[in-house]
Amino acid sequence: MRLKKQLSGIDIFSLASGAMISTGIFVLPAVVFKIAGPAILISYLLAGLLILPALFSQLELATAIPKAGGSYFFAERILGSAAGTFTGFANWFTISLKSAFALIGIGAFATLIFPHLTEWELKIIAASFCVFFTVLNLISVKSSGKLQLFLVAALLLILVQFLFFGYRIVDFRRVFDSFELNWAAILPVTGMVFISYGGLTNIGSMAEEVKNPQKALVPGLILAFITVEIIYLAIILVLIGTLTPSELGGTLTPLSLAGTKFFSSPGLQNFQLAATAIAAILAFVTTANAGIMSASRSPMAMSRDGLLPGAFAEISKNKKIPYISVIFTSGFMLLIILLLNIEQLAKVASLFILLVFISDNLSVIIIRYTRISTYKPSFRAPLFPVLQIAGIAAYLFLIVEMGWEILTAAGGFLALSIIWYFVYARKRIKRKSAFVHMIENIIDPELKKDNEQLENELLDILMEMKEIHEDRFDKIIRDAKILDLDHTITRDKLFKRVAEIIAEQWNSDPAWIKLKLERREDDASTLIFPGVAVPHAIPHIVVEGEHRFDIIPVRDKHGIDWNERGDVVYTAFFLIGTKDERNFHLKALMAVAQILQDPDFQKNWMNARNAQELRSVLLLTKRQRS
Repeated sequence: MRLKKQLSGIDIFSLASGAMISTGIFVLPAVVFKIAGPAILISYLLAGLLILPALFSQLELATAIPKAGGSYFFAERILGSAAGTFTGFANWFTISLKSAFALIGIGAFATLIFPHLTEWELKIIAASFCVFFTVLNLISVKSSGKLQLFLVAALLLILVQFLFFGYRIVDFRRVFDSFELNWAAILPVTGMVFISYGGLTNIGSMAEEVKNPQKALVPGLILAFITVEIIYLAIILVLIGTLTPSELGGTLTPLSLAGTKFFSSPGLQNFQLAATAIAAILAFVTTANAGIMSASRSPMAMSRDGLLPGAFAEISKNKKIPYISVIFTSGFMLLIILLLNIEQLAKVASLFILLVFISDNLSVIIIRYTRISTYKPSFRAPLFPVLQIAGIAAYLFLIVEMGWEILTAAGGFLALSIIWYFVYARKRIKRKSAFVHMIENIIDPELKKDNEQLENELLDILMEMKEIHEDRFDKIIRDAKILDLDHTITRDKLFKRVAEIIAEQWNSDPAWIKLKLERREDDASTLIFPGVAVPHAIPHIVVEGEHRFDIIPVRDKHGIDWNERGDVVYTAFFLIGTKDERNFHLKALMAVAQILQDPDFQKNWMNARNAQELRSVLLLTKRQRS
């Protein structure tokens, strides 16, 4: 069952930016300042730049394959089921950990408004928000997205106000006089603050629910990245230039502490304190809301493919929401809230983000080199493959720089994922990945026919994006024998070859079929000129039998010598049907005529690389469907 498409470009912007602006800016700067000092400004800048390979790669993949699960789905179809299992769990844990991280941050800021709250009361508050957004996501994705938009707008207004007043008192000497390029500290911190950007690419997990993803995803995500990156760097600069090192390193609420220094009036100080606390809580709940929405799509997608039990793929009939995955994800987040502290959570979450980013970049490299005809992204990552290779190298380097504990965690997670794959998932999977196809095609080009399963799945996704509802003509084209000729041929030889195909399919005499084709052509030419100089041919015959109809499309780039007048045909459609299919025969003729008259058909048809791509051109060309 398909998920309902109900998210717009502005929803994507609000979900992505809301998922990023949370503890990564309201809490984490104080934690990492104790490690790298003012150089955390470099760490945030580097993290923002290093996310670009992953952002561009995921945008390319999501505009070509907008399916629930995002990075999981890309990895499973392109790198294989084992890599898909690993990436699916990593993607799920990444978003869940980041969302739990945000909810934990609520406690730190709630004490600014209610200073007498106990630790367990704060945990209950965080858990209550988790439950609230779980219920909201179970009711309606659209309502959740609209609430997200309102919350993000309020959050951005408060942060702009913070920057407006903060820059008036920033001491830039405090920022740069004590600035040290200690790369031994900067690089590990860069890895830690990756969690601050994790929400950006995880929106790919919800691409299936986006209206017109080929147009909405790119501007929504890029605008979110630019907006948040500017806000991050500007706020870090204000914090360093406003607070002393001991103040910044000794608090978990740095924005609120800095806000108290903007004014001398106690009333205005209290107002600013409350405003930043409200902004922080808004940030945390928007991250949690977006996290529950997107994280739950990974187990749902894995369940669809047989990598998790089928219950995770259950979708409510009316709301079209994966309710079991939503509930299970929320339960996992509640467990994290109770067990982990902030620094542990930041490191582990950043590790999983980096692993997912490696998978995304590798997926783009593999899918490009397979040259699968139905892979048609509306956005292509620039500087391919240099940008992707550089991104993979940078992410691996950051993982190593984060220390042996993180490397051990990565190794353990990889081992557990592999065990799950071999114990549970392997026997349930029969698909071949794009990577396997690429290797097989290098070894033996004859194996290219095995690409059809993946190409057909991508074709289905393209048709879904274009909101094409298949009719009978489409279904016949799906199964049609397509002739793609690579040499000049006469009409007589073409008729002989087509007659042999028809005779085999219809269990009849090829000589009789060829004779019917020749008589039909002699009675009335089947050449048509749909607004172009080059003629096309639509030979069609009626044969004995009941309820049968076939179409054989033909392309010859070198031309078919059609008659003595010198007409050369490059495209032909042979229509074969029984007498009781006369009505559909007319509909098929009309469908072919509409395809031939499409202004882009001739170019797409002649540029197609193989028969499968020719089939895609026929199915994707605009026409009226019954």
